[in-house]
Amino acid sequence: MTNIIKIVVAGPRGRMGKEAVKLVQDTANFELVAVLDRKNDGMRLNDLEGFAGSDAPIYSNVVECFQQVEADVLIDLTIPETGYLHTKTALLHGVRPVVGTTGFTKEEIKELTELAESKGLGCIIAPNFAIGAILMMKFSQMAAKYFQNVEIIELHHDQKLDAPSGTAVKTAEMIANSRDSFKQGHENEKETIPGARGADFEGMRIHSVRLPGLIAHQQVLFGADGQLLKIQHDSHNRASFMSGVKVSVETIMSLETLVYGLEHILD
Repeated sequence: MTNIIKIVVAGPRGRMGKEAVKLVQDTANFELVAVLDRKNDGMRLNDLEGFAGSDAPIYSNVVECFQQVEADVLIDLTIPETGYLHTKTALLHGVRPVVGTTGFTKEEIKELTELAESKGLGCIIAPNFAIGAILMMKFSQMAAKYFQNVEIIELHHDQKLDAPSGTAVKTAEMIANSRDSFKQGHENEKETIPGARGADFEGMRIHSVRLPGLIAHQQVLFGADGQLLKIQHDSHNRASFMSGVKVSVETIMSLETLVYGLEHILD
């Protein structure tokens, strides 16, 4: 018999949170035991419009939630400040966090890693949960061994708070592991408008686009004499991220440390 994984979802009214709730409800061995929401404390999820089928309690206080509810996993798809608090609190209460929030600092990642290891608990923080996006990053890392000149263009909806995106930063970090750092372009290049060339990450450039109508998109462009290699991924809806969330929830039960990036748990 398959063990039931008891799950708390943070941010259920958000566009990603709604998809996470649906994922839990539609997966046979997942059980939604509570949600964290800054509003509607003390109510039940099915009291809210559009959430029929679950009477999971709603908590606004994360500590109170984990003290009163028996949970195995927290799925957090909120914002960096809230996500950090939720992740740390979950680990302190023996709950394994699966976090899609981007924008954590290196110091916060280090602190959470040390906490997860001290507790012997798995924790997954992923800049992107779309399997196709993870493959894009892996393919880009492979290509960087042969194409030294690279620029990253990431495009997201205009409500995204961080720029560049966590996916773009993670891609650049992976590429940097396969490529010697150097400054691209002409040595006398000059920006006539500051920022025109984008952010500089170890010599490669990252450009952020924010427009309504977009979801999450990224191009990685590699240039060499007489050729251009483009590696591109597009998420056209937020359901595209749920395959990675499902894999993370199932995998995290056997982890004992923090993993940053979904590529580390995919075969």
